[in-house]
Amino acid sequence: MSFDLTEEEGKFLIKLVRSTVETFLDKGQTLKLSPNTPQKLYEKCGVFVTINMINKNEKSLRGCIGYPYPTSPLVETVIDSAISAATKDPRFPSMTFKELDKCVFEVSVLTPPKLIQVDNLKEYTQQIKIGQDGLIIEKGYNKGLLLPQVPVEWQWCEEEFLCQCCIKAGLPPDSWLTKNTKIYRFSAIIFEEQTPNGEIKRLNLN
Repeated sequence: MSFDLTEEEGKFLIKLVRSTVETFLDKGQTLKLSPNTPQKLYEKCGVFVTINMINKNEKSLRGCIGYPYPTSPLVETVIDSAISAATKDPRFPSMTFKELDKCVFEVSVLTPPKLIQVDNLKEYTQQIKIGQDGLIIEKGYNKGLLLPQVPVEWQWCEEEFLCQCCIKAGLPPDSWLTKNTKIYRFSAIIFEEQTPNGEIKRLNLN
């Protein structure tokens, strides 16, 4: 991807996420951006914030919300996504302040999604790469998105990745083989905490 982040910029985003969630859970206020925010982080990018709980070195999802398209400055989208992931993910109750010491934060900065075009629908499996691509599947009013790290974590092959993204969209798993289904791919720059409030590293899916 042409847009990239340095280690320091990635660490800035993770620290911004943790500070944002901490401020909102503690005071009910939205964090104000520091004047020292790197200028590059004001570029418009899609982004997802993921929160995982750590229990005996095992991670379990606690919230994940974001924006797939580059509609707003990155740092503003990160703040909004962080609050939403902590308090508005419909799969989970709102986080509590006490949980902050038990969770790790992850930020995925996305490239703009691109429509995959094939002559034969079965060729979709050849057009995506595990460990590189995230997917968006759309059919009618149904839409589902899975980040690039998801098939790696679950050890899915390309076909399973497509099926699971259909399920995420509320569609039958083989909907990727039907006409009028649109499939988009994107890549992501991913930074994550290794431990709660601990070391921050770029995630290499390969």
